[in-house]
Amino acid sequence: MDPELIGDCVHCGFCLPTCPTYVLWGEEMDSPRGRIHLMGQHVEGTPLTPEMAGHFDACLGCMACVTACPSGVRYDRLIEQTRAEVERVHRRPLRERALRALVFRLFPYPRRLRAMRLPLRLTEGARRRIAPRLERISPSLAAMAELAPPVPARVRLPRRVRAVGRRRATVGMLTGCVQGTFFPQVNAATARVLAMEGCEVVIPPAQGCCGALSLHSGRPEQAVRLAERTLTTFERAGVDTVVVNAAGCGSTMKEYGDLLGEERARTIRVVDLSEYLAELGPVARRHPLPVTVAYHDACHLAHAQGIRAQPRALLSAVPGLRLVEIAESSICCGSAGTYNLLQPEAARDLGDRKAERVLATGADLLVSANPGCALQIGSAVRRRGAGPIPVAHVAQVLDASLRGLDRAW
Repeated sequence: MDPELIGDCVHCGFCLPTCPTYVLWGEEMDSPRGRIHLMGQHVEGTPLTPEMAGHFDACLGCMACVTACPSGVRYDRLIEQTRAEVERVHRRPLRERALRALVFRLFPYPRRLRAMRLPLRLTEGARRRIAPRLERISPSLAAMAELAPPVPARVRLPRRVRAVGRRRATVGMLTGCVQGTFFPQVNAATARVLAMEGCEVVIPPAQGCCGALSLHSGRPEQAVRLAERTLTTFERAGVDTVVVNAAGCGSTMKEYGDLLGEERARTIRVVDLSEYLAELGPVARRHPLPVTVAYHDACHLAHAQGIRAQPRALLSAVPGLRLVEIAESSICCGSAGTYNLLQPEAARDLGDRKAERVLATGADLLVSANPGCALQIGSAVRRRGAGPIPVAHVAQVLDASLRGLDRAW
């Protein structure tokens, strides 16, 4: 934990109304400035107690406080450093250690994650029947079963997608772990949209995890290994720009300079899909899409990357599409990487809060730019029993418009 970064906080309180856990519980130690106070105590010699670790674990890492802070406090770096310290010195109970071992030996590895598809091939009725038993065994396992979407057909992407018309650029595309396993249709739509906008898209077949889940959970050594492999994969593919369609992945890859060193990281430029399309400018014709869309700001897109206007502009440019805003759009939905598995009660409360505000918009479609958000909000909407609202990625909406379809989600 960097004492200078801790000292930047003047405890003004601007972060309080933006912090999801403070909004839920109103507890000072579950706010950013409260957690920074605890960090300072530990740096000054106070042992890291289970209670302190609990307050750090309860943080979603959503970075809304970074956006709100007038003093420029780098809470993002502080919480990453603190989580690494927690994992180094704090002895967790056996059940917690077992759960975390399962999560981090499974989710960062696409092949292992794909192996989960078979046991997840349960009907909604079957899931409801086994849910009480799982809840008694482990709330985290129950949350995992509840979050899982219907298993889609596997989509095999080619190694290279040719540009439609004149080639304007050549880019690499990250397929991701959760995105590639549970939302392969998003990756397919992303490749088609980029191609229709004049990009040749290179998709290396042996991609692994970018390191985001590990980095945000206090496992920097694992994050470094995964990040190094990701960089090497795209370097060997011969691309210098990588387009990412998952907010958490894009945020982490843009921080590879902090993780691997600036010289190592500068070989690849990382851009979010919406950011890149807005920068490139449209050439493909948009067909009308008569739909009312509620756009959800993924935290690691809006707060960590500062990308808010671009996805809204891309959606608003679709003829016939009406864009509506969600109340409390800056408050996290509770997904936050592995948070909804490791802190299922708090995540559930935040998911229910977000679902209520999404349904209040009366939109036909919810659009986000992160697979975790799609899983979390979709699950919360189903839990409310108010009738399903389809959830789509920005890429899928653009894909439908460019291809003249009624829908592509």
